[in-house]
Amino acid sequence: MAIPFRLGFVTGATPDKWARTFRERSGPIELVPVEEEAQEQGVREGSLDMVLARLPVDRDGLHCIALYEEVPVAVVSVEHPATVVEELTTEDLADEQLVHPERSGWTPRAEQLDWPPMSTKDAVETVAAGTGVLVVPMSIARLHHRKDVTHRPVTDLPTTTVGLVWRTDHDDERVQSFIGVVRGRTANSSRR
Repeated sequence: MAIPFRLGFVTGATPDKWARTFRERSGPIELVPVEEEAQEQGVREGSLDMVLARLPVDRDGLHCIALYEEVPVAVVSVEHPATVVEELTTEDLADEQLVHPERSGWTPRAEQLDWPPMSTKDAVETVAAGTGVLVVPMSIARLHHRKDVTHRPVTDLPTTTVGLVWRTDHDDERVQSFIGVVRGRTANSSRR
């Protein structure tokens, strides 16, 4: 039996379509969820062949292909005043409490509470209680959707890039095949 190709993916990334195509062309593939804080670890250690990661990553010894951009959104309680508009700016959120630090480092001007560390699921639960807001990539907001929260795009925060990452010394036929899949090459392409 062939050893499966191991693809890690961060929360919110959706590798299913690519995995299905890879499986049809190149054989077994195992999808491995990874936390963003540890997204490089499996690739560097060799337990993962590649990973769909949120950039940036330390490029030393790694190849990276940027794949797509994710829009930042503010997750708010359905009772929050922000629900009456279609999109927000950081100025609209200036007096809010962020329950998690925002990726780019932006912080509202209001003095922030000292929140304890919490998972994204717990942060969404806190937001649902009307206690604060959470700014995350849209895919994460969709993953943690609940009836008592909603989200709105934040137009003046930077997008997040999701990329495909692998070790420079691990560039075999299956790696090249997966690159071909994400780049939309056909099965008959000369580059695979």
